[in-house]
Amino acid sequence: MTLQTLDTGFFKLDGGAMFGVVPKPLWNKLNPADEQNRCTWAMRCLLYEANDRLLVVDTGIGNKQDAKFFGHYDLHGDASLLGSIRKAGYSATDVTDVLLTHLHFDHVGGAVAGLPTGQGEGSLTPVFSNATYWTHPAHWQWAMQPNPREKASFLTENILPLQESGQLKFLTENPFPFADLSLIYVDGHTEKMALPVFRVQGRTVAYMADLIPSSAHVPLPYVMSYDVRPLLTMDEKTHILQRAANENWILVFEHDPIIEAATVEQTEKGVRIREKGKLVEFL
Repeated sequence: MTLQTLDTGFFKLDGGAMFGVVPKPLWNKLNPADEQNRCTWAMRCLLYEANDRLLVVDTGIGNKQDAKFFGHYDLHGDASLLGSIRKAGYSATDVTDVLLTHLHFDHVGGAVAGLPTGQGEGSLTPVFSNATYWTHPAHWQWAMQPNPREKASFLTENILPLQESGQLKFLTENPFPFADLSLIYVDGHTEKMALPVFRVQGRTVAYMADLIPSSAHVPLPYVMSYDVRPLLTMDEKTHILQRAANENWILVFEHDPIIEAATVEQTEKGVRIREKGKLVEFL
């Protein structure tokens, strides 16, 4: 079995939104903002091969939205999801499963290809034609009936084609075909976000999705303003970070623009980064 990261490029989000109540003089040292107060973030996915199955975890933002939409986020970088899969030695048709941690546009947008909204009837199709797409049923319902806070993050063109194609399956209602992979469900960022935890080469690797989007978010107060239940996020971070420190987990950060992975340790100030680097350096 193998586990590797997939780069899908970078985008920008408002620094204040990404760091919540933390003052700018503190977070700006960690991820400096541009003149519009936006910081650069990665959209780092995973590729996992085990038992003749090939799993992609999250899919980045994709490329089907219009120029106005992408103008808000300043997409940049040469990497793409399909390009990174090819670089790893596979093709889109090799992918058997896609785990969507949650259905916000920067995590699911690359799952569906086609023309932007309003520019082609029936043109939206799943990128991975041979794959089963997995999401939690409660999160699916949450996305289908979005609250006003998250409505702009759940785009129907990213989601409905997965169901209409017949390729969507719900976690907890169907057997997930990866024995060495467990899932932790968290509810602070959004309802029932799924965090995959892998056992690879004797190490435990946990993909943090938007619970801990970057290494800068390891300290407990560093919680995004996007989270629907920020106090619950802090509780969930506390539990997972303590376990990661005690059991020497490798944490993979989906949005950190530089640091792919890290281990953590307990200090006088709480859990903090111990070692950091690329995922391959830990395995």
